[in-house]
Amino acid sequence: MNNSTTLVRRQPGSIRLHGPEAFAAMRKAGRLTAEALDMLVPMVQPGVTTDAIDRAVFEFAIDHKAFPATLYYHGYPRSCCTSINHVVCHGIPSDKPLREGDIVNIDVTFIVDGWHGDASRMYAVGEIPRRAMRLLEVTHESLERGMAVVKPGATLGHIGEAIQVFAEAERCSVVRDFCGHGLGQLFHDEPNILHYGRAGEGAVLKPGMFFTIEPMINLGRPHVKILADGWTAVTRDRSLSAQFEHTIGVTETGVEIFTRSPKGLDFPAQPAPPRPATLP
Repeated sequence: MNNSTTLVRRQPGSIRLHGPEAFAAMRKAGRLTAEALDMLVPMVQPGVTTDAIDRAVFEFAIDHKAFPATLYYHGYPRSCCTSINHVVCHGIPSDKPLREGDIVNIDVTFIVDGWHGDASRMYAVGEIPRRAMRLLEVTHESLERGMAVVKPGATLGHIGEAIQVFAEAERCSVVRDFCGHGLGQLFHDEPNILHYGRAGEGAVLKPGMFFTIEPMINLGRPHVKILADGWTAVTRDRSLSAQFEHTIGVTETGVEIFTRSPKGLDFPAQPAPPRPATLP
């Protein structure tokens, strides 16, 4: 197992372009990350602690010859991030149990053979309020719309505009303080991916680019603050916040999503469709 990234350095202003071997490596890293998020779906229940979720993520990584990229990253103490209700991102797992009606973002990044797969999803803890489900629906659709415009010749601004226009039309706000990022053999690389902007602005997308799209959408205002632990970001107005994230690659014709759920659970909080009526 080679999870070292020590020979690769971020070069400001230089966006790496990757070939077929790198795409194959990212498919492997992305799939394992998605499988970990699938594994957590039945686990997210009232009374379960985020510590327990964190342990499950760590054990899953080790069992599959991977390593959680967040563990020890700039001193971060855990194997994933668990951001509950008004926590925007980087929530640190703890022994506090989840409660009925909570919404929680679980953000997992695995290093697999030196390559990073990074994804997050929103989970509903039991029955959640309608306003919370609406926020999750808007946030998930924002991500899907951002990914849908990715193709060679588009710009980073096309991604930001697609997300911002939709979210704000739904009377939600887009967090400005955090962004998506390039990745591959580095956890965070060029370019930064803003979730707001104008089409035509920013770098032009080219085949071989790898990056995350991970909009953070608030029911209230977009402003955030960092708590005393130096990591946890929360909404200043205590409004609910949500985030979905995928790792993607720009192809010759469009986009490849490396972290799609193998089980179709990219939106695990979404209510199951009604069962068809049975004949008597």
